[in-house]
Amino acid sequence: MNLKELYQEIILDHGKNPRNLRKTDNFNKDAKGYNPLCGDKVHVYLKLNENKKVEDISFEGSGCAISMASASIMTDLVRGKEEIEVKEIVSDFLDMIKEKNELSNKILKDDEKTKLMCLSGVKKYPMRVKCATLSWHTLTSALENSQITINTEN
Repeated sequence: MNLKELYQEIILDHGKNPRNLRKTDNFNKDAKGYNPLCGDKVHVYLKLNENKKVEDISFEGSGCAISMASASIMTDLVRGKEEIEVKEIVSDFLDMIKEKNELSNKILKDDEKTKLMCLSGVKKYPMRVKCATLSWHTLTSALENSQITINTEN
């Protein structure tokens, strides 16, 4: 299996069987996101403990396979991380999906980086970048406790 096939398999798996597709019990931060161009919707729920570590994270929503896979992968990767680490991972992912070829953070393990890199192919399709990044921008909004719905067109 080549790398492209592996990436497609990961996206299809997470798109068809999203992890953490539910509402977190006792969440203390949340945010909503919407992509009006394709109809993707996401609501991210976070439970941070007193040390600002992600105890639990989940999402509800609907959308294309890229959007659902990205949200699923994101929730898997940031659970158990400290808020400062989450912000670094988000920033690194957004840089990679828009312009860089690789991830540069030292927080994620190699297999976790592979999961994120599977979304790198969307940069060839600018309209799909918004699908892949919606949940990540929404996570940032949740961390900031912003009550503004993230809109990919604003």
